[in-house]
Amino acid sequence: MLGLSLMQAVGHGIDLAAIGAGISVIGAAFGIGIIGKAAMEAIARQPQASGKIQLAAIILGALIEGVSLFAVVVCMNAIGK
Repeated sequence: MLGLSLMQAVGHGIDLAAIGAGISVIGAAFGIGIIGKAAMEAIARQPQASGKIQLAAIILGALIEGVSLFAVVVCMNAIGK
């Protein structure tokens, strides 16, 4: 089903690389949401460790953003070719 809709999108002029860029951004947003949720639950359980938990969450969020940005750049580079 998904393959058929992707093939129809390509037939209408939408490049698969643009779809890949969108999927990578959605995945990054989902991952950062999970990190935020887990960090808030951890801080609620152990408020004295909030500084370490926040630092770890920020570092993990930055790593996810970096990978997502790289994926979007690769996809947009494929569109230009």
